[in-house]
Order: sequence, then structure tokens, then C-alpha cells
Amino acid sequence: MVSKETCRNELRVAIRQLSDRCLYSAAKWAGEQLVGIEQDPSNSTPSNTRFQRGSSSIRRRFSTNESISTPQPSVGFLQAATPLPEEDEAIDGDLYLLAKAYFDNREYRRASHVLRDQMSKKSVFLRCYALYLAGEKRKEEEMIELEGPLGKSDAINRELVSLERELSALRRTGGIDSFGLYLYGVVLKEKGNESLARASLVESVNSYPWNWSAWSELQSLCTSIEILNSLNLNNHWMKEFFLGYAYQELRMHTESLAKYSYLQGIFSFSNYIQAQTAKAQYSLREFDQVEIMFEGLLRNDPYRVEDMDLYSNVLYAKEACAALSYLAHKVFLTDKYRPESCCIIGNYYSLKGQHEKAVMYFRRALKLNKKYLSAWTLMGHEYVEMKNTPAAIDAYRRAVDINPCDYRAWYGLGQAYEMMGMPFYALHYFRKSIFFLPNDSRLWIAMAKCYQTEQLYMLEEAIKCYKRAVNSTDSEGIALNQLAKLHQKLGRNEEAAFYFEKDLGRMDAEGLEGPNMFEALVFLATHFKTHKKFEEAEVYCTRLLDYSGPEKEKAKSLLRGIRMAQTGFPTMDLEHFPI
Repeated sequence: MVSKETCRNELRVAIRQLSDRCLYSAAKWAGEQLVGIEQDPSNSTPSNTRFQRGSSSIRRRFSTNESISTPQPSVGFLQAATPLPEEDEAIDGDLYLLAKAYFDNREYRRASHVLRDQMSKKSVFLRCYALYLAGEKRKEEEMIELEGPLGKSDAINRELVSLERELSALRRTGGIDSFGLYLYGVVLKEKGNESLARASLVESVNSYPWNWSAWSELQSLCTSIEILNSLNLNNHWMKEFFLGYAYQELRMHTESLAKYSYLQGIFSFSNYIQAQTAKAQYSLREFDQVEIMFEGLLRNDPYRVEDMDLYSNVLYAKEACAALSYLAHKVFLTDKYRPESCCIIGNYYSLKGQHEKAVMYFRRALKLNKKYLSAWTLMGHEYVEMKNTPAAIDAYRRAVDINPCDYRAWYGLGQAYEMMGMPFYALHYFRKSIFFLPNDSRLWIAMAKCYQTEQLYMLEEAIKCYKRAVNSTDSEGIALNQLAKLHQKLGRNEEAAFYFEKDLGRMDAEGLEGPNMFEALVFLATHFKTHKKFEEAEVYCTRLLDYSGPEKEKAKSLLRGIRMAQTGFPTMDLEHFPI
């Protein structure tokens, strides 16, 4: 078993090593997990217990997942023996320090040039990493200079070929360490050689498991559960973080929540775990719980911008205009030039109905990060609202290019083609979205409506889709109502009565009223009257008498018919029928 103290010591060393190699994103992640470890009671002082104030809310964050049976360890996790990383010797001394200073000032080619004759593994990594980032910087400049009218460009990183050749040779001779293997995997991924990239990244994380950047790159190459299960990974507590993240990206939200619940045994106060849990709950549409989690995150880390765009999506869905306005103002003052900040402000303007301003901020987010998936998808939604379907289609296609597994973009494409009166195309894209999220009732309902259009008019297929929607927990009851109507249209009155009764029971349980309830009551009263089930028919007629206007008159007419059918004689006027 690995203890909290072991994790703490490993992370402290890893932070120094990652920072020394300029892997600042991975170092930040490791630092956040370090302070997320619960402090030992013996060392508890006012200075090292700053998370204690919010501990009760953090402990409650998994309260909605009591059905998850994963055991929560009290002291640690099982893992393979992994030596504590040791500090590297500064073999290249002053030259390495100068190169790192150049690197930190974004003078990547100068940093690479300084280390051109240095062959230690540490220097080789920094030299190659600086050259890679120099190529990325030039690629971004070319994209700005050469992009076409749709914002597309064929700019590439021109350093990839030479880097692949050099790193491949060094790997064969053992001239690179785990950091070099990580960079080699990144280069192979950029060149489209995914299988070799996975192998290099697996080798990297097995030899040095504390580099979260390597785990993140590896996750992006695991596009199916089969690929994920095929990875030969050593047992280590960092693997648990990776699996939680990978399960979430593969939409295995229950498994992801179980992993994060398991990790709570040591990382009791990790903001990262709380954010990832909120993401999983968001995908399960448990918006109330997600809102509570993000409120707790902002209390613990009031200047946090990361993941707050997801919080804005929740506030948007709940139409919480005041809270969204406060969040937008807060992130604007914290860092207005972050893609997340721009998306939050865009969501605010969208909720206010100012779609042109929303698009402006989503475009600003994309100028900061062209691969920012949420901005492309949200901008597509805005163009749909503005009835600009060609622009919406382009935005959704750009989102699909970035992440082919994003069901929201495929669903958006289906909606756009449906608006254009092209149900065959819409059906294709709805099918793609369902492939990636098969348990979402909204997607099944959208596909069913396509089958109902005049061009297709495939009612049997629509019925199958609505049944899948019912099995996927259709909270709005659209599928039950449509199933009843379709069976009624096809003359299957027994099936129609079955679904009308189920829909009526749902509305009664939720305290709902409206046209659907009146329609169900009229059909059921008529149906049971026709089948001489007069007692059941009278029950539904009596309920109709609670309405005013034509509904009440319809009920009286049905009751007269029931009385006549029961006695064989005309009945008295029901004007004064007791209500």
C-alpha cells in the first residue's frame, strides 16, 4: 500500500523536476494534487489547514453516488514498486540555466541553439522541446497570415520531421529518458502515427508516472474502451487519475465517478477531483448537484477560471441570469483573455438574447485557442438561433474535426440540416450523435421526428426511437405522448391506451396539466366507453368535468353516451351533474 506521505514526497520531487524541464502545466497539476492531500492531524496548524473550512461540502460531493460500490481506502492504494524520483545532476550547468531562461522568455530557437552540442538526456529533452514549440509558434503565425475565408489553414509544424528522425534514433540508442519519450509520443501523434505514439507514451508513463502531460496525451489517443484496455500500464496511483479521466472522455460516467470516489481516500481536498466529478455529474444532467460543486470550487479557489465555462453552461441551462452575470463579471476581472472567460461571457449574452454579441465572444475565444471545442459548438448553437444555418454547419464541422467523438457537434449538424428541410442528412448526423451517446433521450426523440417527416414518413422506425427514448429516461414525457399518438394514428387503440395511461400517470405524479392531459383523458374515456368498460370511462369523464369550456362539454357528451349505452334509453340533461 502507498501512503499519503509517500504520495506527498513523490509529488514534491516531481514538481521540481517538471518545472526544471519547463513542463509547467504538468507541474501545476502535480502542485494542485499535493495540496489536495489531507494534512496529517499531528501537523495541523492554521497555516496548513486552509481547506478545512470547506471540508464538509467537499465530503458531500459524492452523496448522490451512494450506489457506487467501489471501496474507499483510508490509507492508500495498491501499486507496483516505483522508485522515488531523484533530483537530476545539472550536467550541463550554466548552459542549461541559460537555455531555460531563454525558454521561459519564449525565445525557443535561442534555447535550442544554446544546447546544440549538449548530449545529456536532460539537455536533449529541453533542446527538442524548445524546437517543437518554436515550430508550433511559427505554425500559429502562419495560420493567422494564411487562413482562408472560413478560418482554415494548412499550416503545419515544420520541425516535426527532423524531430521524429532525431528522437527515433535516440530512442534506439537509449539516449532519451521518459521526458524524451513523452515528446516523441507528441511528435508521432501530430504526424498521425497513433499506434507508435501510444507505445511511446506508455513507455514514458511507466518509467516516470508523475508527468500528467504524458497521461493527457495518452488519453487523447484512447478513442475506445478496447484501446484503453489494451494498454500495458504499471499499477500506480497516477494510473487511477488517468483511468478516471479516460472513462469520463469515453462517456463511462459511472466508472469515472467510482474512480474519483476511490481517489478521495488520499486526495481528500483536491479541487481537480471536485471539478472532474462535477463534469461527470453534468454529463448525467444532475445540474443542481453540479452547481453546488462549482460554488464550492469558487469558495476554495476564487480566482479559478479553468472549468468555469462548464459552470456557465449549467447556469445557462437553469436560466440563472443573475448568477451567470456575476460569474461573467468575475472571470472578466480575473483574466479576460482566457478562452474560458470569453465563453462564459458569450453564454451570458446568449441567455440575454444578444446572439451577435455572443458570437463575437465565441470568436474571441477561438482566436485565443483555435482548438477550443466548446467555443465552436456554442457558436454553432448561436448561428442556429440566428437562422444562419450555413455558418452553423461550418462551426459544427470544425468542432467535429477537433473531436470526432463530440456528440453535441453531430447533434447540432442534425438540427441544422433538419431546419433546412433535409431529413435524410439530419438522420445521418443524429445517428452519429447517438453512437457516441446512446442513452440520451433527446437524441432518440430528434431522430424519431426525422422519421415522422413527410419525406420519410417511417412511422414504425419512429416508434422504435421513441421506445428507446422512454428507456433512456425521457424526463419531459415527449416520447410517451408521441407513442400514444402514433399508435392512435395507426389504429392500434390498445397500444395507444397503454401509452396514454402511462403518460397520464407521469403527469399526475409531476402535478402537470395542459393539452396533453386533456387529450389523454378524452381518448381513454372514449376508448373504454367503446369497449363497454363503463366504470373506467366514467372515471376519466369525471376528471374532464374539472375543466372549463369545451373540455367540460366534451365530458358531458361522453357521459350521456355512457348512460345511454348502459340503459339503452336517452338520459336526463347533465347540466347539473355534480362536480
